Amino acid sequence: MRVAWALVSAWAALAGAGLAGAAPAQGATPAPRFTAEHTLAPGVAYREFTWPASHGTVYGHLVTVDLRAPGVSLDLVYPGAVGARAAVSRLADARGAVAAVNGDFFHISETQHPGVPATGAPVGPAVSGGRQLKAAVPAGQRFGPALPPGAGTEDVIGVGMDRRARLDRLTLRGQVRTRLGTLPLSGLNQYAVAVDGIGAFTSDWGGASRVRATCGTDTQRSAPCSSETFEVVVRNGRVAQVADSPGEGPVTRDSVVLVGREAGARRLRQLRVGDRVRVERQLTDTGRSPLAFAVGGFPIVRADHRLDGLDTVTAAVRTSAGIGDGGRRFYLLALDGGPEYRSGLTVAELAEVMLELGADDAVNLDGGGSSTLAVRGPGESGSTARNHPSGGMERPVANGIAVFAPQQSR
Repeated sequence: MRVAWALVSAWAALAGAGLAGAAPAQGATPAPRFTAEHTLAPGVAYREFTWPASHGTVYGHLVTVDLRAPGVSLDLVYPGAVGARAAVSRLADARGAVAAVNGDFFHISETQHPGVPATGAPVGPAVSGGRQLKAAVPAGQRFGPALPPGAGTEDVIGVGMDRRARLDRLTLRGQVRTRLGTLPLSGLNQYAVAVDGIGAFTSDWGGASRVRATCGTDTQRSAPCSSETFEVVVRNGRVAQVADSPGEGPVTRDSVVLVGREAGARRLRQLRVGDRVRVERQLTDTGRSPLAFAVGGFPIVRADHRLDGLDTVTAAVRTSAGIGDGGRRFYLLALDGGPEYRSGLTVAELAEVMLELGADDAVNLDGGGSSTLAVRGPGESGSTARNHPSGGMERPVANGIAVFAPQQSR
């Protein structure tokens, strides 16, 4: 149901009837026309807007976050396991967030490999509360629109320990120390491990099957599953059990499961029960301050400019996150998926909208039926999706970006 909050009258009147709604100069990018605004908490505002796009007018939902405001923060919310899914409003309410949008693209289906279940795990890296949950799958295994030149699955948007938001890349640096020598680690809680690689699965993964990690290739998601695999369970620093095929079920906190394919499988096959093994892994970024939260998403705006190579043809309901004001302001956007607005935006148009809204940097997040922006207003007991998800109801997703702030009672 469309939210019926009262407008902040003076500002809304200006946005609805003044400059924001004025016809743009010929050749200029039109400005969004704001139709409603509501303060969720000091430093956190919710707005609705329309924008004339190439495939028809879109209706947008926007949350703007001032990271300088006392008590305001952002974090990645997820269902308690990397390989799991839940609705955005449920993820938000479980953590007491005032707003949230869906996050990364994820392993939603598995039509190419009959009998192999979808894991629900996201494509890119994930960091929540400073905890590094997972690394990025190979580029050929990703879901989502084509990447612009220079972008990859390691790209993230997040906030550092210094409370400044930024675009960055998170790269896995890992190794497995054994009596046979040091083996390279090429995966951490991923639904796809690189060809010839070894992936590590921890208790953060959850109980989803690990079979999918050995299917496809680095360049083709639909390629057959590998015929050469091996799994090693390391518990308390020693090999506890081995198997020819990846398994399923929760990984205990004192354990790490290593899954190898091709050359990686051949290396693991040389280990014996009782062997000492030490698994070392770390996601490294390029910033000065470690990322307290991060979610995968490919850049569409950088340094106040739209990136080259973005799709200008295919329109869809979309979600985006952006940064402004030197990393002190954060934007969360989801388009409405109602029947009259379902035509959506191209990725290039999404970039233009984020620029018009004030973002200097922005990423494209999962869209279509996943696009959801949920909000909990002051005095409300739970959050509600403010856009109309295009599937008619909230789709369970892998993760989301949530906003936390102390609310004032009405």
